[in-house]
Amino acid sequence: MRIATWNVNSITARLPRLLAWLESTGTDVLCIQETKCTEEQFPADELRELGYASAIHATGRWNGVALVSRVGLEDVVKGLPGGPDYEGAQEPRAISATCGPLRVWSVYVPNGREVAHDHYAYKLSWLEALEASVAEEAAGPRPFAVLGDFNIAPTDDDVWDPAEFVGATHVTPTERAALEALRTAGLADVVPRPLKYDQPFTYWDYRQLGFPKNRGMRIDLVYGNESFAGAVKDSYVDREERKGKGASDHAPVVVDLDI
Repeated sequence: MRIATWNVNSITARLPRLLAWLESTGTDVLCIQETKCTEEQFPADELRELGYASAIHATGRWNGVALVSRVGLEDVVKGLPGGPDYEGAQEPRAISATCGPLRVWSVYVPNGREVAHDHYAYKLSWLEALEASVAEEAAGPRPFAVLGDFNIAPTDDDVWDPAEFVGATHVTPTERAALEALRTAGLADVVPRPLKYDQPFTYWDYRQLGFPKNRGMRIDLVYGNESFAGAVKDSYVDREERKGKGASDHAPVVVDLDI
């Protein structure tokens, strides 16, 4: 079974590439972030033609998350239970469902913007709510995983140059501690170092030749419980999908499971 996560940075802009990628890779379940569309605009018909059911949680702004599956899609929950508001509203940053033998979440963790910004405090509150929300399912016997754009590089090895990030978000000890706290909920980073590349980054800024110079970050992560981690047979960052015209600034992260 193949499961993946991908911040597409606008599903409308990325649709031809997305459909071709699903067809060529044989992915069974895909967690999508940053759809940048309304639920009505989501290309469910096009995905259905490829054999995928869809669940979408979006409002049309810069966020939005989705799940697509060709092995079943049941018990969909939209949103983060107990999650904080931002500017008076719950943002569409989480969606979960049962896909065949798996229970999965697709998450788009808030960026944080700047350490002194109220969005940073919101990010930490959101992560705290995520930990509380997934604890029960993570402790269960069923394979369970939270996949998505976490907007946190777990270690200094996960950024191209730690000196460039001093004082910035994504690498602060507080953010990393919040990410590490997911371990107390029974989850572990199951793709800590994909072997296909020496520096398995998942995101490269469009600006200043970030991708050609490999100035990247590993912020798209897969956190699974013991049953999920034990079934992992292979994993990789599909760096090729970051190449060429019309690419997202993120690459898909793929995990193969023996389930």
